[in-house]
Amino acid sequence: QVQLVESGGGLVQAGDSLRLSCATSGLTFSYYNMGWFRQAPGKEREPVAAINWSGGNTDYTDSVKGRFTISRDNAKNTMYLQMNSLKSEDTAVYYCAADNYNYGLRALYDYWGQGTQVTVSS
Repeated sequence: QVQLVESGGGLVQAGDSLRLSCATSGLTFSYYNMGWFRQAPGKEREPVAAINWSGGNTDYTDSVKGRFTISRDNAKNTMYLQMNSLKSEDTAVYYCAADNYNYGLRALYDYWGQGTQVTVSS
């Protein structure tokens, strides 16, 4: 059974940093392309960042470029999202996703986590 479990969310102030983790099990992590998505209250879910199976390719939505960094540790079956200079508009539930074929911000992902709440107070 494939499981993706996000952690690391919380309540922070604008300008602070957070590091999200996505721990996976039940899949061969190093074969999977991964992504981070977020959904703010009253808004549609949007892509945040993507990383390919090897970590050699990454992509970011414009609003987080230069502030967020996606990475992965294939030995630990875990993906990360380092979020710096957080803004109130980053407040959302953050989800990780996995797919063993598709890659990118607009890709369709097969597996999803349950999400972790990030709240940034201004």
